[in-house]
Parts: sequence; C-alpha cells; structure tokens
Amino acid sequence: MREIQFREALREAMSEEMRRDSRVFLMGEEVAEYNGAYKVSQGMLDEFGPDRVIDTPISELGFAGVGVGAATNGVRPIVEFMTFNFSLVAIDTIINAAAKMYSMSGGQYNVPIVFRGATGNAGQLGAQHSQNFENWYANTPGLKVVVPSTPYDAKGLLKSAIRDDDPVIFMESELMYGDKGEVPAEEYLIPLGVADIKRPGTDVTIVSFGKIMKVALAAAQELEKENISAEVLDLRTVRPIDYAAVVESVKKTNRLVIVEEAWPLSSIATEISYHVQKYAFDYLDAPIHKVNNLDAPLPYAPTLIQEILPNVEKTVKAVKAVMYR
Repeated sequence: MREIQFREALREAMSEEMRRDSRVFLMGEEVAEYNGAYKVSQGMLDEFGPDRVIDTPISELGFAGVGVGAATNGVRPIVEFMTFNFSLVAIDTIINAAAKMYSMSGGQYNVPIVFRGATGNAGQLGAQHSQNFENWYANTPGLKVVVPSTPYDAKGLLKSAIRDDDPVIFMESELMYGDKGEVPAEEYLIPLGVADIKRPGTDVTIVSFGKIMKVALAAAQELEKENISAEVLDLRTVRPIDYAAVVESVKKTNRLVIVEEAWPLSSIATEISYHVQKYAFDYLDAPIHKVNNLDAPLPYAPTLIQEILPNVEKTVKAVKAVMYR
C-alpha cells in the first residue's frame, strides 16, 4: 500500500469530498494563495477556485460565524483554524450557535460544518499557543470531536466528518503533519465514535488518542522488554467516546492507564476513569492511573516542556504502578 503524509491524507479527504459534493468548501486564514499554513490545502485553490477555497481575514469569530450561517443555509463548510488556540476567539459561535442550533430550532436546522486545525503542544511556541481543548469541546452537547493519530485514520475520519450533519471539531497536530503512513488509494470511511486497538495485549490497557498515541505505543514497546503485554487503544473520537471498547479491553487486561495531553482536571482521562469504575469495577485488579500534563501553562524552555507533558517514562511508571501494586 502507498505511504503518504498526514497533511496529504487530510488534503485528499477534503478534495475528494469537494469533488463528490459541490456544497463542500474550505475557508480559513492562508488556506488559498499560501496553500495553507502547514500546506494541508496545497493545490486546492488551483483545482477548485477562489469560490470554494477562500482566504479569510484574521478574524476567527467572523469567519466561524460566516461558516455557521452558510451551513444552516444548505452548504457544508470546512473552517480551518490555524491553531485551535485561536478558536477561543470564536468559541461563542461554536458553542452557542453551531452546537445548539439543531436543538434550539426544534430540528429545523442542521449545522453540517467541520472546524479543523492544529491542537496541543508543537514545541517552543509559548503557553498561549500550546493548549489542548479537546475536553472543552467534548463537554458540549451538539458537537462531535475527532482527534486522529495516523494518516489512515485522518483521511477516513475527515471524510466522515464532512458528510456528518452535525458540527464536528476535527483536531490535528502540527507535529504530525509530516508523519507518513499507509493510506489506500480507493475510497474508504471510518465511522465517528469507534475506537481502534492499535496494539493488542493481555496485561494492561493503555488508552490514548491523537499524537500522544506515539507515547503510548513507545511505552508499550519498552514494557514488552520486561514481559509486560500492553494493549493500546486509540479512541480516535472523544465525543462520542467508544466506552464499550474501553470496557471490553479492561475486562480482558484488568488494568487501565490513560495517557492524554491535557490538564488533569475534567480531562477525557477523568471521564473514562469514572465510566470504567462504574461499568467494569469488578474486573479491575488495580486502581486506574492517569498520565496528563502537569497542572500548569506550558513553558517555553524545552527542558520544562518535557517535565510537563506526558512521556514514555511517565507512562511506563504508571503501568508498573498498576502491575506491581
């Protein structure tokens, strides 16, 4: 099977859906003339023209609102934020308009829109450009939240997101755009809300999503050297969460560690912990452990960044804590 970059998988997903459905269009800062801040939309302006690949002013609240209005009038926008840190400027439109429109209109208006862009730490970008809001958006009824970890997942999930009749938050990582992975040339879709076992195991379940899957998988490799078999489960979407897949894995391994790049309070890891102790308590042989960011803004210094973020060492330590208690 061919290998392509993460950014190319996203571009293929958008381009294929725009060829399939003339109602789909892309808008955002630098998506057209500059080919995208991370070159995700490279070449799309040439193919689809300025009416369907639209450069916007630096005004997230404005162009997010335009997107929501367009979606309620029969088209299917893809709105790119250069980073989801900037989506805070538009959060009123996302939370109070896009997410609530269907409910408040009594089902008269769908909002088939995708908000996509980069999330989380991407190195030395400072505290205001290094935050994770997956759990914020996942807390909102009416939204779906997708965080892919591979080019294959990115393409299949984005195509499903574009076809979905609800607003979808689609969160990527600057540090993954150059990652390569196997992606079929033929069309495929991945349904939203379905987790994936990226590595089977028998002794402990490690749950993660997004780029921190790299940490989870690397930790599983290290643990294998000590004869600990870790099953690594990729949530892929954090609203809806595939709770059944997590519970089934825990029933098999009897131990759970959740690794997430986010502050610990009210995190996705906290939600999963609650659900597992409620529905699989009798299967647990040890308390659930979480590996989150430390509860502080991300510093600029690279040494301090590594202290705050989840890493392989912290994950291995958490697994050993549930194995050898």
